[in-house]
Amino acid sequence: MKSTISPNVRHMKLTAVIWPSEEGGYCVLNPETGCASQGESVEEALANIEEATQAYLDEVPLKNFHPISNTFVTTFEIPTRA
Repeated sequence: MKSTISPNVRHMKLTAVIWPSEEGGYCVLNPETGCASQGESVEEALANIEEATQAYLDEVPLKNFHPISNTFVTTFEIPTRA
């Protein structure tokens, strides 16, 4: 799906955390707003989180928004108890 971002409009850079769903497809979370979505592909999941986040921000604008800059996402392990 092609992005609908216009070059003539100011944009907010947001974070998308994506992981494979156990049921198939992908889950996606935007940590700045708490919005979540899903899609059959990574591209669809990204398009869906863009749409969900835009709808959320239309209703609940972020005041004093401070984006997470220079973000990277990784994993770590901790021991589990049997």
